[in-house]
Amino acid sequence: MTATDRSLELVNAAAQAAADKLAHDIIAYDVSDVLSITDAFLLASAPNDRQVKSIVDEIEERLQKELGVKPVRREGDREARWVLLDYVDIVVHVQHSEERVFYALERLWKDCPELELPKDARATRGKAAEHAKHQAAEEAAELGGEWR
Repeated sequence: MTATDRSLELVNAAAQAAADKLAHDIIAYDVSDVLSITDAFLLASAPNDRQVKSIVDEIEERLQKELGVKPVRREGDREARWVLLDYVDIVVHVQHSEERVFYALERLWKDCPELELPKDARATRGKAAEHAKHQAAEEAAELGGEWR
């Protein structure tokens, strides 16, 4: 079994919405062969809680407006560290960068086929590492130390 056209449509719209809100490391997996509950997982992250919330809100709004769908379940909203949007055909995980590293969902799903995403979404790969490096340099500068 493979992801349906509807799943791919949802994944692409959600990925583009996440990219538009500057999400990091957007990736999607076809999990239809290993899970019966959904076709695809979309993963995205952001460096702070406010941005996680902003990405989630944009995905919800875009999918509602463009495709007429609402999530059947939304979890993790209060803390905005890991928000899950369940659209039945796809499940979207938007995580704070620290949670993304800690839970490493990519390792869990690495054997599943990766789905092709819009160019803007693909361009977000490596952004979390880039952001972390920049953050460390800023912190070192504030402490008066030298950062390499």
